[in-house]
Amino acid sequence: MTDLTLTPIRLRNGLWEGRITGAPETGRRPEIRVSHLDRDIEGVDLTEGDTPGTWELSVPIPAEAIAEGVQTFLIVDAETDTRLSDFTLIAGEPAADDLRAEVALLRAELDMLKRAFRRHCLETT
Repeated sequence: MTDLTLTPIRLRNGLWEGRITGAPETGRRPEIRVSHLDRDIEGVDLTEGDTPGTWELSVPIPAEAIAEGVQTFLIVDAETDTRLSDFTLIAGEPAADDLRAEVALLRAELDMLKRAFRRHCLETT
């Protein structure tokens, strides 16, 4: 098992970009899942980087995710179901503080834990 690290690069023109390091240098592509409101995002692109064990991640922001309030995207190593990172979009009225973003992130992580717990229960019965 390899420990992947995700470093955010930028959000521009509706595309969130990051760099994954720590992947095995054998050229085996990491399995990455990006979700918003407990739904997987389509069109996520992962290309091999310039150095061994490095991958470039591009996540298109779906039009339906651009809405009033806090929208949190969760990036997970699908192989280990480990959260690598997240990013948040806030639209509409200015937020008094980042509490709404933190609550949205907690909600996304709770959904991930619920899925893992349900899978565990199914596997142990």
